[in-house]
Amino acid sequence: MKRIRFLQGAAIALCIAASSASLAQGYPAKPIRLVVPFPAAGATDLFARTLSQKMGEKLGATIVIDNKPGAGGAIGSDIAAKAPADGYTLLLATTSTHSIGPAINPKLPYDTVRDFTPIAHVGDAPSIMLVPNSSPAKTVREWIDYAKKNPGKLNYASSGNGTIVQLTAELFKSQAGVFVTHIPYKGTALAIPDLISGKVDVLFDSLPTGMPHVRDGRLRALGVTSLKRSPLAPELPAIADVLPGFESNTWFGLYGPKGLPAEMVARINTAANQSLADPEVRDKLSRLGIEPTTSTPAELAGMVAQDAAKWKKIITERRIVGD
Repeated sequence: MKRIRFLQGAAIALCIAASSASLAQGYPAKPIRLVVPFPAAGATDLFARTLSQKMGEKLGATIVIDNKPGAGGAIGSDIAAKAPADGYTLLLATTSTHSIGPAINPKLPYDTVRDFTPIAHVGDAPSIMLVPNSSPAKTVREWIDYAKKNPGKLNYASSGNGTIVQLTAELFKSQAGVFVTHIPYKGTALAIPDLISGKVDVLFDSLPTGMPHVRDGRLRALGVTSLKRSPLAPELPAIADVLPGFESNTWFGLYGPKGLPAEMVARINTAANQSLADPEVRDKLSRLGIEPTTSTPAELAGMVAQDAAKWKKIITERRIVGD
């Protein structure tokens, strides 16, 4: 009886494997939906549209962007997690959906590890440390010394509670050993005028929105949040030069629902990596403040696990809650 059950199980496994292989060989046979869990015209959406056009050419299929914003990216992510694992629904996930979201909201309707298939790490967007021109600090080290001499007197702006902007500042505070008061805004654009006037002492903003103010002489940039100098702003030193190991990037990654056949994962991963090597795609992404990356599915999974653990630690230690 045990032998019969074993043979039946083996036969079923072979049928499933054969079915998956057959499905992958004919893939793609129709348009692919790429769920973007944020609004149209935002950085994630523009990244998706830039990448999807070239990826579609590599795959020989049309990739349709489907914006499903809401709940910090949870609505769109949930839709992708519950889609059939046939390769026709993909998700462009970010730090917000898969690193920060689970720690801020433990009641998410999906598990970011169990319910998704990692495909490719496709980009990183570092931030920059901005201060008013009136600040006495000209470097990161000088700003830390200034903050230590004025505990509780300085403040930092963010785009809201639980956002990557707040977490970046809290990570900085933790590593620098400084006490700086949080002032949340509804987006960094609303904080810029107060930063320029000196009502706010520091802001960790994205490159595309922050650097124009620096280059126009309205603000001073002290450093970039990537581990090394960014090719997008090579004139800025890495904050990690002063605080070893300091890093805060908004990453972008392609995922499918759990159970996506390995053959499909490999095809999509190859198409993504080839697309990110295209000079036109790289140029468009640089204008969005995004550094293109390439990876294996395993490398994406490992990177996200480390990133999620880092932010969970900060969120727990600092008792951070979302809006």
